[in-house]
Amino acid sequence: MELVIWAIFIALILGLLALDLGVFHKNPQKISYKDAFYWTMVWVGLAVLFGGFVYYAYETNWLGVNTRGLSGSEATINYYTGYLIEKSLSLDNIFVIAMVFAYFKIAPRYQHEVLFWGIIGAMVFRAVMILVGTAVIEAFHWTTYLFGALLIYSAVRMLSVDEEETDFSKNPILKLVTKLYPVDWQYEGSKFFISVNGIKTATVLFVALVVVEFTDIFFAIDSIPAIFAVTTDPFLVFTSNVFAILGLRTLYFFLANFLDRFGYIKYSLVFILGFVGVKMMLANHYKFPTYASLSIIIGMLVAGVVASMVANRSNKAVAGAAGDETTAQAVVTAQNKEIEETV
Repeated sequence: MELVIWAIFIALILGLLALDLGVFHKNPQKISYKDAFYWTMVWVGLAVLFGGFVYYAYETNWLGVNTRGLSGSEATINYYTGYLIEKSLSLDNIFVIAMVFAYFKIAPRYQHEVLFWGIIGAMVFRAVMILVGTAVIEAFHWTTYLFGALLIYSAVRMLSVDEEETDFSKNPILKLVTKLYPVDWQYEGSKFFISVNGIKTATVLFVALVVVEFTDIFFAIDSIPAIFAVTTDPFLVFTSNVFAILGLRTLYFFLANFLDRFGYIKYSLVFILGFVGVKMMLANHYKFPTYASLSIIIGMLVAGVVASMVANRSNKAVAGAAGDETTAQAVVTAQNKEIEETV
């Protein structure tokens, strides 16, 4: 019976995606800031509403979904915490996606197409990783130390890596694609493959999709173990992940023009990864309260946003003062020149 609820959820997600691409975004177009904001609210709203379903399903053990004996409130908190972890870690993914589109010069009207199919691939890969990861943790409890160490390593690496120096041409998957197919780097359109002189040729849009997919898998190596620190219930892990990445596309278009204003978010993500890594390494000895975890994660995200806003204001004030000083100097220079000409 548990498989029935999985089938219902997957059918729901596929229906939402079909509605998204087949109706609302049927024709390639640039997503406006306003539309991106509304769609982001829609996806967040759906994720919040699904939390209500989680409460009911686990409280009543609907279709045998409650395999861990959780209460409705415990399952709901685990779901929301997992969703927030994945959503927050996706912010770093958004920075990389922006760099990919800029690097390959993907026009804004075609970016939604790339992200849509990237989400489909992400769901498939994450489902496999979640099922395998859950089985491994349940069979070998000591692997929680490995996953925890991986998260702490990722946090340290995030501090030391300069993303601006990323060269996507060195991506091993990209090198494989260029060996399998010739690439038309000048193509501008919505197709991933075209025929050139009777030869099947990949477009730069397909190359961008491959790199986006590869980077999502890379980020999933961090985010999946992070949610395992909250719960190993595969349904909660998968649903929280899926709802978080469903809104990733519209969140990207909403934040695309403001990414440089959230410089301190990176440090919030570093702290969250480190905190969850420590929590996972202690999982066999001490169960950290989920409410406390949720509060800490929210607190760190808020702190990152506030710190970024304060830094932006300070930078504007300094820039304004510098501008005033330059203007004043220009006025003095002009006055001195006028005096010299008069004399």
